[in-house]
Amino acid sequence: MTKFNSNKFSAGLSRLFSLTAMLLLLAPAAGQAAIDGNTNLDGTAASFNLTASEGYVSVADGASIYSWGYADGGGFMQLPGPTLIVRQGAEITVNLDNALPAAAGNVSIVFPGHQVSTTGGVPGDLTQEAETGGQVSYTFTAGEPGTYQYHSGTRSDLQVEMGLFGALIVRPVDWVEGSIDTHPDRNAYNHAETNFEREYLFLLSEIDLDIHEAVQLQIAGPGPIEIGFGPFATEYWLINGRAAPDTMAAAGTDVLPYQPYNSFPRMHAGERVLMRVVSAGRELHPFHHHGNHARVIARDGRMLLSASTANPTALAGPLVFTIPSIPGGTTDAIFEWTGKDLGWDMYGHEDGDCTDLVNNNDPVGDPTPDGYADAGPNKWEWCEDHLKPIPVELPALSSLAFGGFYSGSPYLGALGSLPPGEGGLNPNGGFAYMWHSHTEREIVNNDVFPGGMLTMLIVEARQAGFPAQGPGAVIPDGI
Repeated sequence: MTKFNSNKFSAGLSRLFSLTAMLLLLAPAAGQAAIDGNTNLDGTAASFNLTASEGYVSVADGASIYSWGYADGGGFMQLPGPTLIVRQGAEITVNLDNALPAAAGNVSIVFPGHQVSTTGGVPGDLTQEAETGGQVSYTFTAGEPGTYQYHSGTRSDLQVEMGLFGALIVRPVDWVEGSIDTHPDRNAYNHAETNFEREYLFLLSEIDLDIHEAVQLQIAGPGPIEIGFGPFATEYWLINGRAAPDTMAAAGTDVLPYQPYNSFPRMHAGERVLMRVVSAGRELHPFHHHGNHARVIARDGRMLLSASTANPTALAGPLVFTIPSIPGGTTDAIFEWTGKDLGWDMYGHEDGDCTDLVNNNDPVGDPTPDGYADAGPNKWEWCEDHLKPIPVELPALSSLAFGGFYSGSPYLGALGSLPPGEGGLNPNGGFAYMWHSHTEREIVNNDVFPGGMLTMLIVEARQAGFPAQGPGAVIPDGI
């Protein structure tokens, strides 16, 4: 394993714990409720142009690591490659150009879960490959809706490690772009129980510095590149190509030109969040989500349905608090958070009403109220907890240690007093939950904690009339 030196350690601490740096990273990150990527949902065909090329990815301790990746056309390589978002039933063509140095050899793409035909290129072990400076085209019909990955099928032990992978999302055939307000029946799998308001991609991977440094030393030579036979020693663990805290920076930030996708989930109480978890590396990653369990609805692009003949269309995926992400696999899960059964009023109301007249999310055919507030800024408040005081005596500021995500108040959507220079990372008064790998060595950056495969979920309050797809906002006092 590559060891850090004192300068690297200092740089890591500075970037991880500097409030100014964190504010600069996180301030523009509002409002992500859909997955960034190359979307083509028009008609019955879609075409994408990818280029295998080289570049340098940035990690949060200040290191810059030589890598390969798929670029969108002739642009920057990126880690992961462009997320391809297509419609079920469309004929998809992906044209791949090989712009890597000659020592890298041929490159290719395989699309697990799909039957692919090829045009051009030269034969490889798994598929047709593009020689240096050459091109190959892959064509397939986007079959079942769901979450898939794509990656190099050439020397996968080397080329996937170097960054040649990405995600493929197939929308249902009747998908309509827009918010849940304008298309309330949109779903992930042509199944009513897979409806969602927000979705986020969590593409998990890792970096072995020894391999990347060995490739960099050999890339100017004639090739082929030799990396030996392990053992592998990972130093960095990534979500969407980024190590924490960069996972929470804005998507497309100029600070990370080769890593355009963030992984900063945000939601309102009561919303259904679709988690698309993709494992692109060689290691197992138990992805743990604080705040609530999640219902697994699909694996590898296939719904998990009941084996019962009485109700064969019922979803039968497990309820989990950690998603076991296995190499090459994908998992889709629905996460919800309502504050139900906290035992105290999460909004800190002193008066007012909690109106529960209608069925919000009970099973189809059940017309009874479900216990939640129906509308307004406190929609989805659990009415049994309305006006209940918090069951502790809140300490004085002088008795507290302040984290960057503390808003100064224990209540959702509220801000409170903070000493100068404290807080600042939670301007909307949300509830913050850590989402991270449950293998603790994977939440470091080259042995420096915290970092790695880690991000935060922010549950934010609603305003009256606040759109479901918008970013969170502060609830006014006195509601």
